[in-house]
Amino acid sequence: MSASSETPMDESLSAGVSKKAAKKEAAKQEKLRRRQEAAAEVAISSLDVEDDPLSANYGDVPLSNLQSKEAKNIENWTQVGSLTGELKDKYVLLRGRVQTIRAVAKKMAFLVVREKGFTVQCVVSEQPELVSRQMVKYVVGLSRESIVDVEGVVSVPNVAIKGATQQVEIQVRKVYCISKAMPTLPINIEDAARSEAEIEKALQAGEQLVRVNQDTRLNYRVLDIRTPANQGIFRIQCQVGAIFRQFLLSEGFVEIHTPKLIGGSSEGGASVFRLDYKGQPACLAQSPQLHKQMAICGDFGRVFEIGPVFRAEDSYTHRHLCEFTGLDVEMEIKTHYSEVMNIVDRLFVKMFDSLNENCKKELEAIDRQYPFEPLKYLRNTLRLTFEEGIQMLKDAGVEIDPLGDLNTEAERKLGQLVLEKYGTEFYILHRYPLAVRPFYTMPCYDNPTYSNSFDVFIRGEEIISGAQRVHVPEFLAERAQACGIDVKTIETYIDSFRYGAPPHGGFGVGLERVVMLFCGLNNIRKTSLFPRDPQRIAP
Repeated sequence: MSASSETPMDESLSAGVSKKAAKKEAAKQEKLRRRQEAAAEVAISSLDVEDDPLSANYGDVPLSNLQSKEAKNIENWTQVGSLTGELKDKYVLLRGRVQTIRAVAKKMAFLVVREKGFTVQCVVSEQPELVSRQMVKYVVGLSRESIVDVEGVVSVPNVAIKGATQQVEIQVRKVYCISKAMPTLPINIEDAARSEAEIEKALQAGEQLVRVNQDTRLNYRVLDIRTPANQGIFRIQCQVGAIFRQFLLSEGFVEIHTPKLIGGSSEGGASVFRLDYKGQPACLAQSPQLHKQMAICGDFGRVFEIGPVFRAEDSYTHRHLCEFTGLDVEMEIKTHYSEVMNIVDRLFVKMFDSLNENCKKELEAIDRQYPFEPLKYLRNTLRLTFEEGIQMLKDAGVEIDPLGDLNTEAERKLGQLVLEKYGTEFYILHRYPLAVRPFYTMPCYDNPTYSNSFDVFIRGEEIISGAQRVHVPEFLAERAQACGIDVKTIETYIDSFRYGAPPHGGFGVGLERVVMLFCGLNNIRKTSLFPRDPQRIAP
């Protein structure tokens, strides 16, 4: 889905018109446009709504009418995304936001209405006994992002409509504003929806367009998430969660809900939010790890959870958050931890297939603003041992600790090597060194330096960590002490294994990271609705 390469400016044009002249011409056209709009407004400013016999066809809806005054059949409403040529000559009622307004002379205005990322052009044209000039004035005076109800007749123009997603027009008969937006917004949706390619192309032509930076977007997130790309991102995120849940339910898993306030660290290390719990020390759960294992000990067999995860990260990177949505799985193992990897394999191939098949419009919307290549993956997911991955890196001239964890640079390099050799951007790396895994990870039977664990990668970045767990209480306590964890703080966890515990394993994956990497985005904050990082706790 990469954007097509930009063609260079015509040599004769670049030779004849300097950047300065192009900028001057652009300013001249903008000034002319504003003058025309002002003239159209002045031309109708003397018209009085009170003298208009058609005044009931437009206006601001009073609050009393919005207080659930009367229940009506909502089937009469048409969604903007459903407006097609098949509805030609049909009378429709729709609701959406005012995206743009353009006055034409004194008898006509074009109104683009947006709903859920889809847009339609509405024509408000003075017509005897249907549309008054005062109504045109009212529409021109609406502020962008206000919410309006529009009634009118669907028509199909002879030429393509460039300024809207739907290739039909609404010949407006009635328009009512149910919620006014402030006249001047902190950021314009048009600016927030602009791609880098558009900005650069404009600069080459001598025109400067507004670039909305990341912090500004997040400060006014409620506006930013209205862009088509963001609508696509979070609708895809919804599908990822739904596919995860539906697949696991079909495989006999039970959905559980574990506490996020716990008495001790669930993962170990310093990245934990500590708090006072009625006079007792507590913390926010770094994962549902301990409780999902306890659920296995409680004979649920196979469990999963979708819920918040908290990490007191000091990492100011493109892929770390202090709070994210965890997709967690735990299951009994009959003979080998590869059973867990089998679930990962089938789950994610199913997920990628479903997203590509059912989210085409959303993916296209994302691609228009943030161009990306579709993810390359195999029908049977590639599995490499950690040692094989290290050898590939060494063969490529990368110096790396064979018993250390992979840093970001090494992960990306290995992803590149795997893509070149195996033609996939989604793969599993397993048998990690035990020293770089959590205390509850089971060592390998044939070499305790390594563990029955795995990570999963997309586009050279880790998205999943998983393993077989230690289910023997004495060994578990020994491993916790070795990792610097106070055993007293996890006594109830360890005790749950004293009553008989089956061999088991599982994995955890960050929802935001899956969406980020599947869509080829460059920052996890783009896939977190209201991100929490070391510097942001609002909005």
